[in-house]
Formats: sequence, structure tokens, C-alpha cells
Amino acid sequence: MELVPGLRRIGNDIIAAHLIVDDAGITLVDAGLAGHWNDLQRELTEIGRRTADIKAVILTHGDSDHIGFAERLRRDAGVPVFVHPADAARARGEESTKPAWGGMKIGPILRFLAYSIRKGGLRTEHLSDVRVVADGETLALPGSPEIIALPGHSPGSIAVHVPSVSALFVGDGMTTGHVLTGQRGPQPAPFTDDQAAAAASLARLESRLGGDWSGWVIPGHGAPWRGTMVDLLGAYRAARPA
Repeated sequence: MELVPGLRRIGNDIIAAHLIVDDAGITLVDAGLAGHWNDLQRELTEIGRRTADIKAVILTHGDSDHIGFAERLRRDAGVPVFVHPADAARARGEESTKPAWGGMKIGPILRFLAYSIRKGGLRTEHLSDVRVVADGETLALPGSPEIIALPGHSPGSIAVHVPSVSALFVGDGMTTGHVLTGQRGPQPAPFTDDQAAAAASLARLESRLGGDWSGWVIPGHGAPWRGTMVDLLGAYRAARPA
């Protein structure tokens, strides 16, 4: 699905991955679940591209619902997979955390679990090899993605800023669609290691990008949100429990 020219999404508001498309090829931000492979292939066919056009996958963090088909791409097509070093072990399946789930409603949690199972969430394949990225690095990939450290949800969570499509991918640094409660709008994401650190990381985005930065803020869960950084942080803080 095209969000804007050069930016496409596979999946839905429950779990999504994104394609940055230009003449040089495709950069994937996150890789959803294993079953999103078929969605990826349909999307490539729709835009007249091939798997060989994918130059890299950038993981916003190493959780299982973001690494999905990344190892398949790496192993079968030689596509490099980038992740922050603090989440490399998580992406390789060598460590994990199980934060408290918090509040939930039966309808949203059943939809989340059903979709995850249908899309192969029980057959996640961890990465055998990753390449690391650093805060402040701009990668020589389609879209020239810029890496911004966003620790909190996990130690190695990152945001990916892509000026060419006016987009900021925040992974699970925040959400606009809470998969456990169904609440909509910018808010803290569930399953977060350190919510205070996540909030502090989001606040630092204002100094990095400027409060008047405006564009698409794209989480791993929930609908893309458009506005300024000041508006984003205001909505997030209003939704954050006292």
C-alpha cells in the first residue's frame, strides 16, 4: 500500500513493515512477521520490482514481530540486515525480555494474537548474522536513512529518519494503536523495557529534528501519524499515565 510516493507499507495497523523505494532500489524498515513474506512479494509485483531490488533491512529493534522474514532475505537473497549493537543479541535470539503486559481489553488482545498467529508469529526465525548501525549514522542506502538512538522499548531501539519521504520510523518507541487496549493516538507502547527511558528518548527527538519538524511518524503498530514534533510529543505526554 502506498502511503506517499516512495513509501509503501505491508501489513496493517496491528503489525506493519515499510518499504522506501527510489531509483537506487528498496530499503526495508523492519520485517514484520514471517508470514508477511507473501505480502512483500505481492507488493514488489505491484510496483514492478523484485526481491533483488532490496538493498537492506533496517530493524528498529530486535523483537520477534519486527525481524519476521529478515533472515530469509539475508540467507536466500544476500540482503544485509542492520540493527543497533545493543539489540543485536536480541535479533539473533540470544536474549529476550518479558516486560509486564499491563492493562488490556479482550477484543484488541484477541485480534493481536490471532493476527500474529495467522502471519507466522509462532515460527519466527532469528538472524544468523547482522550488521550494526550507530546513532547519527546516515546509511548509503535508498532513501539515505538516518539513524537516531531511541533506547527505552529495548536498549538498542532506534528511529529511522528518511527526509526524502518526510518520514520518521519509531518502531516501538511509541505506538498509535495499542495492541492490548485498542486505544488510538500517540502513546507509550506496551512490552517496553523502560518506559521512562522511552519517554526521554522521544523528548530528545525534538532537539535532534527541531520542534517544527513535520512529516509522517510511523510506528511498528498503529496507523501512520502526520504532524509536527511538538504536536506529537504533546499528544504522547497527554496519553502517558501520570
